[in-house]
Amino acid sequence: MIRAIRACKTAAEERGVVRKECAAIRASINENDQDYRHRNMAKLMFIHMLGYPTHFGQMECLKLIASPGFPEKRIGYLGLMLLLDERQEVLMLVTNSLKQDLNHTNQYIVGLALCALGNICSAEMARDLAPEVERLLQFRDPNIRKKAALCSIRIIKKVPDLAENFINPATSLLREKHHGVLITGVQLCTDLCKTSTEALEHIRKKCTDGLVRSLRDLANSPYSPEYDIAGITDPFLHIRLLKLLRVATKTESNKVAGNAILYECVQTIMSIEDNGGLRVLAINILGRFLSNRDNNIRYVALNMLMRAVTADAQAVQRHRATILECVKDLDASIRKRALELVYVLVNETNVKPLVKELVDYLEVSDLDFREDLTTKICSIVAKFSPEKIWYIDQMLKVLSEAGNFVKDEVWYALIVVVSNASELHGYTVRALYRAFQTSAEQESLVRVTVWCIGEYGDMLVNNIGMLDIEDPITVTESDAVDVVEIAIKRHASDLTTKAMALVALLKLSSRFPSCSERIGEIIVQFKGNLVLELQQRAIEFNSIISKHQNIRSTLVERMPVLDEATFIGRRAGSLPGAASTATAPSLSLPNGVAKPAAPLVDLLDLSSDDPVAPSSSGGDFLQDLLGVDLSPASQQSGAGQTSKSGTDVLLDLLSIGSPVQSNSVDILSSNTSNKAPVSPLDDLSPLSLSSRSTSNAGPVMDLLGGISSGPPTENNGPVYPSVTAFESSSLRLTFNFTKQPGNSQTTVIQATFTNLSSNTYTDFVFQAAVPKFLQLHLDPASGNTLPATGNGSITQTLRVTNSQHGK
Repeated sequence: MIRAIRACKTAAEERGVVRKECAAIRASINENDQDYRHRNMAKLMFIHMLGYPTHFGQMECLKLIASPGFPEKRIGYLGLMLLLDERQEVLMLVTNSLKQDLNHTNQYIVGLALCALGNICSAEMARDLAPEVERLLQFRDPNIRKKAALCSIRIIKKVPDLAENFINPATSLLREKHHGVLITGVQLCTDLCKTSTEALEHIRKKCTDGLVRSLRDLANSPYSPEYDIAGITDPFLHIRLLKLLRVATKTESNKVAGNAILYECVQTIMSIEDNGGLRVLAINILGRFLSNRDNNIRYVALNMLMRAVTADAQAVQRHRATILECVKDLDASIRKRALELVYVLVNETNVKPLVKELVDYLEVSDLDFREDLTTKICSIVAKFSPEKIWYIDQMLKVLSEAGNFVKDEVWYALIVVVSNASELHGYTVRALYRAFQTSAEQESLVRVTVWCIGEYGDMLVNNIGMLDIEDPITVTESDAVDVVEIAIKRHASDLTTKAMALVALLKLSSRFPSCSERIGEIIVQFKGNLVLELQQRAIEFNSIISKHQNIRSTLVERMPVLDEATFIGRRAGSLPGAASTATAPSLSLPNGVAKPAAPLVDLLDLSSDDPVAPSSSGGDFLQDLLGVDLSPASQQSGAGQTSKSGTDVLLDLLSIGSPVQSNSVDILSSNTSNKAPVSPLDDLSPLSLSSRSTSNAGPVMDLLGGISSGPPTENNGPVYPSVTAFESSSLRLTFNFTKQPGNSQTTVIQATFTNLSSNTYTDFVFQAAVPKFLQLHLDPASGNTLPATGNGSITQTLRVTNSQHGK
């Protein structure tokens, strides 16, 4: 049968063979064929292992078990364990046969019954047959005693109430010399201790000395080939005894078997209270594990040391250097576990050397590990920093190496600390300027640099607040503006960075009057930006620079010192005033508008719904910040114009991702009514936007025939804003758009290329691609040589036809 099944080429062919065999076995069962009953059962077991139903042969198992001969009983018990389980009702029919076989004169038949009972015993069978198994624990043959002990484990797990009956027979097995009986007896006692408190007390009082003696004899026993594994006598018995006893022993650690025993010793020691000497021994064993070449052993040691830190941190500290080496391991799981252990080991006394090691490793660490590493370093520095200058230095190192992996809360907190360290303002902005020159690709570093230059740019240029540890640095006003310009024009910069850069430029326009015109030109470039947030900021800031110079210096004064304690409390969510009170109204926003959660607004505590506390003068808190009279009388600038609170103004000036006000949409609207667009800054002085400004901010959705209202028109037709399609330190590409009258499907794009580098580009070629529903035609370029430093340009015309115009 087995040969026929293995010869089958397909599953269908195999099923045919099995069906044929099952039919023959059924026929044999119906004929009550006793000569082939055991052979049929062997076939059924093989068919069962292949996954086919064999329930029709269950009664044959019982008949074989009831047979007098050993061969029939053996195959019957094997079938019983394979084809049935404790949930089958038919199993109750075999209880009587099991009881007879447990009392059989043939010890091999007794062994068969014990094996079957230990595998499929149910609670009812356990109650009925427990006395026979208990008696067999004292049987003369060691194999029967061993099997009876294993069967007893199954019985006490099924019926815990029977545990007390096995206490005395089980403890008698602990005096056995036969290792097989002894190891099963130890396991039986271990399970008894877990099940019964009475057994636990009995074994603790009366068996401890014997177990210690067994361990000593085992550890000092001479070579025995029967039990020797890698030069260690029966490590399995070692481990079982230790689990029961929880005491230490001495063994070799150069073999896996020896390490298994040592690990069990460590677990034993760590479970014993008030024994510092043994704990030090255990932790030193784990320290040796960390030097092992086997990754599994090192990982187990790190896990155990995590538990040991709470019991004896000082002993674990001695292995700090080895643990730090594990942080640099090639195995990712070991690196992560070691980093968690280092984080637990840090305290005020060792924070500096540990952070130095971690920051040095950050430079060469894998990218997939950097996020975890930077998070832990930042948390350690924030928690254990001994002084602010050290905190700032370490955070700048982390931002320079892994600023793109740092969470927003980290650089928020750095800005708060810098704001509170007035004596370090100059030192910080100079350090950030140096770091920016080499790490301008790190987003978080760019944000902090832009913020600090906007606040303390004059201290950077004038070398104010120089410390003894600093080297002199020469930075001009133009150099400071260059940093912000690079940040705002980086293609990698996101909305938050660009918005912060615009605020910094507004502040520098007041601090650096000589660069005010250049700053204005940079800001004007964003008046037609597709992102409404940046467009609105650019229009408002440009208006402040050009038309509201009388209030500019007051408006862009340095940020007040940010409350460090309040910020930390808000981060932890434990600030007592976090919940809004019922006695004062909270800040409300229009329905459907998200609450602003900008970094700078959050630093000012404006992202909360908490009621705004009035200033000591009784007016709005913005009066204290800006020194501008924003009383309702002064805010009212004309009939029909709505007054706004100082909070709204500050949100529009400083927030990132602030809610879009409905009146700001007029700037982008295609509805060319005579009503002037209203800006949030109208509260300070009404803006008078020229038609040029309005047209520059017009929509670009219709460039390729999208759905929108018509763009603003002049006498010569629609006017569309220019777009800087690409810009780097070496090249700028600008698109200008026009549409031919009567052909709204086609857009003419004039591309202008300007070389910003000091090298002349030759053999110029421009290529472009469009989606399938567009058709692209490229006219020849005006030349193939691009002069250096912007002394000339190349133009090329593209015609794009939209086949789905209006759709």
